[in-house]
Amino acid sequence: MAESNCTQVTEFTLTGFTDNPVTQVTLFLMFLLIYLVTVLGNLGMILLIKVSPQLHSPMYYFLGNLAFVDLCSSTVITPKMLVDFISKKGIAYAGCMAQVFIYDLFGMTEGFLLATMAYDRYMAVCHPLLYPLVMSPKCCFQLVTGSYLIGLTNGIGQTIGMSTLSFCSSSVIDLFFCDISPLISLSTSDTTLSHVILRTSACLFGVSSSLVILVSYVAIISAILSISSAEGKRKAFSTCTSHLITLSLFYGTVFFVYLKPSSDSSREDKWAAVLYTVVTPMLNPLIYSLRNKEVKEALRRLTKIK
Repeated sequence: MAESNCTQVTEFTLTGFTDNPVTQVTLFLMFLLIYLVTVLGNLGMILLIKVSPQLHSPMYYFLGNLAFVDLCSSTVITPKMLVDFISKKGIAYAGCMAQVFIYDLFGMTEGFLLATMAYDRYMAVCHPLLYPLVMSPKCCFQLVTGSYLIGLTNGIGQTIGMSTLSFCSSSVIDLFFCDISPLISLSTSDTTLSHVILRTSACLFGVSSSLVILVSYVAIISAILSISSAEGKRKAFSTCTSHLITLSLFYGTVFFVYLKPSSDSSREDKWAAVLYTVVTPMLNPLIYSLRNKEVKEALRRLTKIK
């Protein structure tokens, strides 16, 4: 009976970070700068890879797609957050569901792109002679397409799970964007289907991509340790450092937020969410450009800097 008398929420309120006007202005300027760097960095990486023949290799093909995914995932979160710093912190129900769909699509796609890049590094370090044959353009296209399809499947599944929920008693989301966990906690209806979809997605997709990364790097480390010369070890390991840093940023913050007990939710969770939704997409192109000689050389040639 309570469910039948439910008046469905048409808009959610996002609490954001603070109600202090001075702090809001400071945060607005900070996140605006981060977003501008994110857009310029990722677009710049995509264009550089596109126009530089020396970067037309599997690793940079994957990196270009990672830059595109970072750009999209940041754009679905940051502009809305910037608007909320200077106006009412609200989001329509349809907008909230769209944010859930798009972010979960690109979030899962990024996880599988990182797994694909780990496999690419495994082939390059452990099987260099087979690398050109195995990592053919057709195979690379199929791996990237598969990552997007898995992300799309995840986005559709999570959105279906959220759309079956009723929200009556409260419309306040204690975060700066619409995320699955706070939405489930707000629901006044049976959340069994949503939990099943969430756990199934985590087991099928999250665990599988993590296992690919783990197995790949166990094999890579084993191969590097078997190299006799210190210089050989350094060169082999240098091809993986940028990817390892990106992995640490992405999975470190995601695991911190989603593997914590729900009762431990606190202000720190918001800043951890900032790291993987806002900061990591900005840092990825910087990590790969500053630590990669081929990218820096391509940039020099493009800008004709001697």
